[in-house]
Amino acid sequence: MSYHLKPGLKNRIVKVVGDNDIASFLGSGGVDVLATPTMITWMEECARLLVEKYLNKNETTVGIHVDVYHKAAAPKGTKVFIEAELIEVKDRRLVFKVKAYSGEIVIGEGIHERYIVNLDKFKEKVKTLLKKMEVI
Repeated sequence: MSYHLKPGLKNRIVKVVGDNDIASFLGSGGVDVLATPTMITWMEECARLLVEKYLNKNETTVGIHVDVYHKAAAPKGTKVFIEAELIEVKDRRLVFKVKAYSGEIVIGEGIHERYIVNLDKFKEKVKTLLKKMEVI
């Protein structure tokens, strides 16, 4: 397993807070600012995109842990920069430092972990789990 993944790799994406990204729309709050779940989704996306090109064809990463502080509001229409830096690689487990900011204001930051999985094996595992869960 040689992924050429090393601490120090970085990625940055840009998002604009839209109607579907705000707390009042998602039900996570009653205000028209960036929702925490959206911010976390963007952080996960940034980390995923960072390592995607290093993986084998039938592999992807899945999020396994998020520890993030939402520090400031970002109103609808705000341009938000999301950064992910790979800070630890341990076998298939990847740890990232993540940050969201606009201008000089840090909107959120923390740690995110992802795990490299084989897509076929993961899909089979999900099928097995579905048999044990209550699905409507």
